[in-house]
Amino acid sequence: MAILELISSSVQYLITTISSMGYLGIFLLMAIESTIFPLPSELVLIPAGVLVQRGEMNVLFVIIFSALGSLLGSLLIYFLSRYLGRKVVDSLVKKYGKFVFLDEYSIIKSEFFFKKHGEITIFISRLLPVVRHLISIPAGFSKMPIWKFSVYTLFGSAFWSLVLIYFGYFFGIAIANKNMSLITILFVIFCLLIIGLYMIVNRNRNKVMK
Repeated sequence: MAILELISSSVQYLITTISSMGYLGIFLLMAIESTIFPLPSELVLIPAGVLVQRGEMNVLFVIIFSALGSLLGSLLIYFLSRYLGRKVVDSLVKKYGKFVFLDEYSIIKSEFFFKKHGEITIFISRLLPVVRHLISIPAGFSKMPIWKFSVYTLFGSAFWSLVLIYFGYFFGIAIANKNMSLITILFVIFCLLIIGLYMIVNRNRNKVMK
């Protein structure tokens, strides 16, 4: 019962926070999420989905502001990687990476992932935990055409936003009906999916490294 109350209070807090920040808040938070800072997009867009269900936000506007924010954050890392170069980026990561839970090995793995799967990884990575925070770095190193990078990022971000928004939408239905058991089940299922995707990504990384 205590766990249910904790989940409920946490969800309500996030919903209230996102509601007070509005679309501009979603844009800024998703811009931060798309850099190397460990801010999960789930904490932004699932509450936004609840607000969509309540009629307090428009799903199209949420997707647009979310995708544009993701593009801005991704472009920032892309340009830094492209114009600072590998040596400078590696040096910065070595000195300051620990503050954002980033190390040189993570960058190397993201490069292998990018090289193995090609430019389409910019789209795919938006759907994968961990990778989406790093994939802009090898894209910048490789000087991937900016228009391709932008298009893949926008479409990938928009699709992932839609998934999270509608997950939050069904959260909203459960909250409206005060069905805490459904909220818990949905929450656990979603966490398991994220963990599963994370394990798949790590397994692919390990295969590449061998």
